[in-house]
Amino acid sequence: MSPRAMRSAVGDARRIVVKVGSSSLTKSGGGVDVERITQLVDVFADRVAAGSQVILVSSGAIATGFPMLGLGRRPRDLATQQASASVGQGVLLAQYSLSFAARDITVGQVLLTADDMTRRTHYRNAQRTLDRLLEMGVVPIVNENDTVATDEIRLGDNDRLAALVAHLVRADALVLLSDVDGLYDGPPGKGDAHLIPEVHDMADLSDVSIGGVGSGVGLGGMATKVEAARIATAAGIPVVLAHAGSAREALAGHDTGKVFLPTGRRTPTRLLWLGHASTPQGRLHLDAGAARAVTVRRTSLLPAGVTRVEGEFTAGDPVDLLDENGHTIARGLVNYDSAELPGLLGRSTRDLARERGPEYEREVVHRDDIVVLSGVPRD
Repeated sequence: MSPRAMRSAVGDARRIVVKVGSSSLTKSGGGVDVERITQLVDVFADRVAAGSQVILVSSGAIATGFPMLGLGRRPRDLATQQASASVGQGVLLAQYSLSFAARDITVGQVLLTADDMTRRTHYRNAQRTLDRLLEMGVVPIVNENDTVATDEIRLGDNDRLAALVAHLVRADALVLLSDVDGLYDGPPGKGDAHLIPEVHDMADLSDVSIGGVGSGVGLGGMATKVEAARIATAAGIPVVLAHAGSAREALAGHDTGKVFLPTGRRTPTRLLWLGHASTPQGRLHLDAGAARAVTVRRTSLLPAGVTRVEGEFTAGDPVDLLDENGHTIARGLVNYDSAELPGLLGRSTRDLARERGPEYEREVVHRDDIVVLSGVPRD
């Protein structure tokens, strides 16, 4: 599909996820910007009135809250970030509620963490909730649950979250609205920096300098938006990156910002979260035969192919699989605890079952619980 056709598809999308960064919702020194939110809500409400379903992934909780705590800048320590998010989230949602209510639209708050994207029961619950809200004509407002997150409060989480939500709700398009008008081949504002209008393959960006461009009230940078685009396009979802001031044009499919064309087909939901949202709890080193079996033949990982175990984990946790050179080639859900696994290495499941019982005839990682990571040869 051509870039023009892809933009047209965004304009015609029935279900669309829109992510708005902190700088587009708050004032330069922090605090909610009512005028900006009202303007954006008008754009989203018009799209809903035209028959589309809109899911809004909104940053801004911390940036909204820290001035209300008497702070002069965004806090750096986790506890104060969480306190700021606790105060700011309510204020931000209240403003969204008022602005959407003026257009006779109800909103619903959905707070997620990376944990909700990795535990299957949580993931399914979030999916059912979002689907039901959309069926009832509600605009879900999704944010990371910063008040309870730990290492989840870090660079670009809401960009990644937006891409995962787009897949979660089976969206037709993802629009990332920011304080920059697209992706440049150098620092924006410099005389030799040029806007890149579209990306057909993420490999095209290998020689592009992507830095942490952004405001002082949010944490997102260009690199995180490219990562979000990589996740979404790999799942078959077109992505538009545009300035928040051009939100109406971006959602209408006009020639603004940057478009990332899909590079793959939609993958099973559980494999997407396993590959992009899960945090590995350990690492399993494989011999050459096992590495090839996992990545090329797409078979299960057996004890005989594991040479070393790193980290502490329990059965059901995600772990990285490494080849004989130490390169991460896949991620999977392990069937053994880290304390038990070393005693099984290099042995056949038949021998283990005969010696220890039939429960030891199971795989270390089943093939249905393995996702081969991007960039790894598969044939």
